[in-house]
Amino acid sequence: MRTDTRLPRILHVLLHLHETDVPITSERIGRMLGMNPSLVRRTMGGLREAGIVGSTKGHGGGWYLEKRLADITLSDVYDALGEPCLFAVGTSDDTPTCLLEQAANTATESALEIARASFLGALDETTVADLVEGSRKPTDESHRCKG
Repeated sequence: MRTDTRLPRILHVLLHLHETDVPITSERIGRMLGMNPSLVRRTMGGLREAGIVGSTKGHGGGWYLEKRLADITLSDVYDALGEPCLFAVGTSDDTPTCLLEQAANTATESALEIARASFLGALDETTVADLVEGSRKPTDESHRCKG
């Protein structure tokens, strides 16, 4: 099963945008993440619409932060990405009139809702600035990315 890695990837990009004084091109972000630049532009477009990032065209153009990291929650980024599906687990509709299937679906939906609420609550309580805390030691050079 394929997983959706856009949230951590875009958080990664936001952290790099924070570390630079110049806009970063879609091509450079694409190299860093191993993504096609057009996919970078589409993905970042949702963040631009949410007011998280801005962009400039032309020579010296690219993506830049519109907000301070402390003003961006992980929930803001998740919402800007279109709230990707959290779980592959779902309910069954093989025999919708069966009371046992209904009970199994109710239990599954309940557990999923608890997990979803916990996940969304954690995103809402965490800012992108919080990710900088403890992300590396002052002498750590391992944060270098290709691109």
